[in-house]
Amino acid sequence: MGDKNNVTEFILLGLFNNQEMKEACFVFFLFCYLVILLGNFFILTTIRFSQLSEQPMYFFLSYLSFMDVCFTSTVAPKLIVDLLSQRTIISYNNCMVQLFYGHFFGGTEIFILVAMAYDRYVAICKPLHYMVIMSRRVCYLIVLASCIGAFLHSIMQVLIAVQLPFCGPNKIDHYFCDVFPLLKLACTDTFLFIIAIICTTGILCILTFVALIISYIIILTTLRTHSSEGRRKALSTCGSHITVILIFFVPLIFTYVPTSDSVNEDKVFALFYTIIAPMFNPLIYSLRNTDMKNAMRKVCYLSRTKTNELIGISVFYHNSLS
Repeated sequence: MGDKNNVTEFILLGLFNNQEMKEACFVFFLFCYLVILLGNFFILTTIRFSQLSEQPMYFFLSYLSFMDVCFTSTVAPKLIVDLLSQRTIISYNNCMVQLFYGHFFGGTEIFILVAMAYDRYVAICKPLHYMVIMSRRVCYLIVLASCIGAFLHSIMQVLIAVQLPFCGPNKIDHYFCDVFPLLKLACTDTFLFIIAIICTTGILCILTFVALIISYIIILTTLRTHSSEGRRKALSTCGSHITVILIFFVPLIFTYVPTSDSVNEDKVFALFYTIIAPMFNPLIYSLRNTDMKNAMRKVCYLSRTKTNELIGISVFYHNSLS
């Protein structure tokens, strides 16, 4: 166990070795990261300054957008900088920090997606009791429970990683620190560690994914008794959730369930849940949601009005001084 101190830093091999490919990917991933920041900030602003913030669904959506930004920010900035760097190193301590926050924000996002599915189930299957069941106090407790569950999950991943002895190679065949790539560098038998990761992360992903699919099957079955207008609106909202779930969970399951031998494929799968899904979430929830689109128009109109007022005041103040 003491041999692990022989490695004080790791070299991230990243996605590609070709320099021209790296430069092209630098532009692409920088664009993706800016879209993630701006898109999720726009959703947060829209919900915060509209009446949507009073609805539990958009309450959870605001936290999902915040987690998207935090989750991607644990990975994307380092990936973007490393694409133009000669030495793509990360210290042992920073690697453990990245591992912790990646699983914490990712885990919180998973639990919030579950909360959003539960919210839609109550709204459609038990509409008369909706405001009582999904009170603001309950919503805050769900978010708190999501953070606690994600914290416990991420701590388990870090505890597994810090027990690994590293006494030789320090090149991680990935673009960020994760448990499976670290296991390949450990100078010990990692079979039990792999089983532990599959049980703590892989099984969690599968069970959550199955539970979400079952909940939406129940919701869609219940919708047959609703009016055509109610079905249309509910299907629009549920369709957005299902799309996000598929983009996020399918690559996640392929990464953490089968084996730790497909690292090259894991890097591609990881792009979907670390960058692609957070980038498309704002588009999916805004373009497919009428309430969100109307709220965005109002927020844009109010922002333009306030800007024009400030410009008018500035011009008046300037003319008065002249």
